[in-house]
Amino acid sequence: MCRIGAFLALLAAVSFLQAQTGTADFRLALPDHRGQLHWPAEGFEIIESSAKPNRSEIGIRGRNESGRLTFLGFLFVVTGQAPLTSAKCRDGALEPEKKRNPALKIAGTMDNVQPGSLPVSVVTYTTRGRGGKTVYMVRGFVATADTCGDLEFYSDSPISAEDADLKRIFANYQLDQSYVPKFNDVLLYAQILYKARMYKAAGPVFEMALAKVNENPSPSAKTMRRVVTDQAGMSYGMSGDVSKARAIFQRAVAEDPDYPMYYYNLACADAEEQNLTDARSNLQRAFDRKANVVPGESMPDPRTDDSFLPYRSNKEFWAFLESLHEKQ
Repeated sequence: MCRIGAFLALLAAVSFLQAQTGTADFRLALPDHRGQLHWPAEGFEIIESSAKPNRSEIGIRGRNESGRLTFLGFLFVVTGQAPLTSAKCRDGALEPEKKRNPALKIAGTMDNVQPGSLPVSVVTYTTRGRGGKTVYMVRGFVATADTCGDLEFYSDSPISAEDADLKRIFANYQLDQSYVPKFNDVLLYAQILYKARMYKAAGPVFEMALAKVNENPSPSAKTMRRVVTDQAGMSYGMSGDVSKARAIFQRAVAEDPDYPMYYYNLACADAEEQNLTDARSNLQRAFDRKANVVPGESMPDPRTDDSFLPYRSNKEFWAFLESLHEKQ
């Protein structure tokens, strides 16, 4: 299936970084589960993200400007143990770590109770990293119902929960149990799965994002619907479910017939099913509408797409692709 997800990846990354680094307030939510984990961390930037395909866990890794401190933040669902508490979440996370690493030494544990918020259990300990090097850890847990938040700071040099910067962070570390995930939360989760090539899992989450596009009407809603639709269909197509991808793009054409990428992706589906007649028709429709790409997007070169490359030996079809390229 055609690989043309770079534009949406850019949009998602820009949206996420504006929300995160612009305010130094990091936030995590699952796509279809109540709750939002958030904490302030001035001077940190995200360097990695992860998500589980069953939509039960999201995580980010961040590092401060000096490189001395790194954090790992996770929000995840724990089955079969509700109701959770911060202590229960803490013990469940540390027990297997103690078994894996007998050198782990806990220096202190404290409960941070904030008025009107869930209690936070903060643990300070040391463990052994690669090559036997000592790693210093400060880790905070907060939980409610079946959801747990885990925020871990680590460094090669000594750190403590009493350090001014960490104390300030954990004083404002919260799990909002009533939060309902929004469009940006769902889109971010889907994009993380897509970038990790978990296409089968990403497709349904992109569809969930589509259902939320119009939650907050804005001038960009139409653009976002277009690119999220593209990403949903491509996720299904790249996972091998070409019929589902086709259904998404056919529905999109009926609702928004002027957008060229829907036709382009239908052409990809046609090519995957060895239907070059329809592939040509849909490619022609796509390039007839090339003026309608969204700002910042350009028509792809079909000669480089995975769906069409197997037909290089088909002189007539390849000449058609060449003609499309020449007219751009």
